[in-house]
Amino acid sequence: MKKRLLIPLIVVASAGALYALRMPILLHMTGWISDIKHPRAPNRAVPWQAGPATASTAARPPNVIVILIDDMGINDVSSYGGGMPEVPTPNIDRLATEGVRFDRGYSANAVCSPSRASLMTGRYATRFGFEFTPTPGNMAKVAPLLTSGDRLRPTVVHPERTADIAPFNELGMPTSELTIAEVLKPAGYHTVHIGKWHLGGTTEFRPNNQGFDETLFMESGLHLPEDSAEVENSKQDFDPIDKFLWPNMRYAASYNGGDWFTPRGYLADYYTDEAIKVIEANRNQPFFLYLAHWGVHTPLQALKSDYDALPASMSHRERVYGAMVVSIDRSVGRILTALKAQGLDDNTLVVFTSDNGAPGYLGLPDVNKPYRGFKLTLFEGGVRVPYFARWPGHLPAGTRYPNPVSSLDLMPTIAAAAGAMVPTDRVIDGVNLLPFLTSAQTTVPHDVLFWRDGGYEMVMAKGWKLQQAERPAKTWLYHLDEDPTEQHNLADSNPEKVAELKALLTAHNAEMKPALWPSFIEMPVMVDKTLDQKESADDEYVYWQN
Repeated sequence: MKKRLLIPLIVVASAGALYALRMPILLHMTGWISDIKHPRAPNRAVPWQAGPATASTAARPPNVIVILIDDMGINDVSSYGGGMPEVPTPNIDRLATEGVRFDRGYSANAVCSPSRASLMTGRYATRFGFEFTPTPGNMAKVAPLLTSGDRLRPTVVHPERTADIAPFNELGMPTSELTIAEVLKPAGYHTVHIGKWHLGGTTEFRPNNQGFDETLFMESGLHLPEDSAEVENSKQDFDPIDKFLWPNMRYAASYNGGDWFTPRGYLADYYTDEAIKVIEANRNQPFFLYLAHWGVHTPLQALKSDYDALPASMSHRERVYGAMVVSIDRSVGRILTALKAQGLDDNTLVVFTSDNGAPGYLGLPDVNKPYRGFKLTLFEGGVRVPYFARWPGHLPAGTRYPNPVSSLDLMPTIAAAAGAMVPTDRVIDGVNLLPFLTSAQTTVPHDVLFWRDGGYEMVMAKGWKLQQAERPAKTWLYHLDEDPTEQHNLADSNPEKVAELKALLTAHNAEMKPALWPSFIEMPVMVDKTLDQKESADDEYVYWQN
């Protein structure tokens, strides 16, 4: 009798264990976890190329440093409001007091990869088919497990589309596109990338084939090993994507396409250490440094010393996230100090921005305040980002520029500052911002700006903003000049303006190219609630396609 009872108990226990391990098992089955494929060597010194031993006496164009942060909300920065008063950002704020703060700075997309493609090229990524975030087709096998059973709105998966998707690393920005680095090379610039890329992982698509002389490449996404004595981790049990990241991510880098090796220390500090070496090595020649931090993207991991310095009254998650913001602010301060030490401070254009707004899956509601929406939405919280430019003696210090600008504008603005030629064989959607910042220019940089993710798109023109979506089938119209936080949807009461803006979208879309690969996951995103908050039937939501 005891044996009869024991067998079903063993079966139930085994089934429970398999269910609990379903994510790691699937990850192994789909090839997502593999230390055998990518062994990591111990840390090694990066052999940065040495520039000239002495500076030329000829007039020298400015050095350019673009510091791109991942998923930083506008309210993470003190000068924009400071959602965490316990976490000031004095070094980032210094960019505002010594340069230009763009009060309506926008990312070109509400998600990382297409946003980065636009920033690098000055073109809408949809012009060259880079519409959806590169995602392995194998994710279709795992996606059903990424949907919590108590959500009102399901994640929609289209596994039949994955046959048309190349392996993950082969999903990249076409090499026919010209990056900022490729534009600056003929003007005599040494070009360096450090950190995240996310525009393709094969040799063809990596920075070395996109105009960069050197690249310290983030091969995977841990800020420190999970079991490091120096790390504080924060895992979000309510977020299935977070559960996916922790077993999948690794702590790894490579240099110029070489083998993976282990970084040295907390990732933001390590990248900054290496960026300073690049500044020192190139002090006698013009250089372009693209410092693309992984912070403050999940998985949430902070340096323990930064975490301990914040008040214990904060929640654990807030302290970890706040400490990550501290590390980014420290990085900016150290970069500015290094420029001063090398005598390059006055002749360096420094730009700081984020690839999109902060996400709702952090469970931190104030990151994009006062704006509605999060990453993956086209509400202001998803696309309005911290945006600064500092160039002593060339950009007026303490300026607050009020008109909309985009990360599209970086390529033509940097080219103009460097005296480089912008390509004339293609449409450049960005605008050189220098005349708007340094003269009595009375016009605005953009009459109209566009965003698109499959069936979810947006146009902003002359103070008005229209969003339209296929899922849900809905239109939102806001007069941003009067309603900057998007409280009053005027779509029903102003059909003429809706028709006018939809016509602009139709004309714009006619110029875009089909997506290079299909979307196969559609994910619901709440506009006004974070992922840890309980859904209700009347919540505003959108669907984002990968």
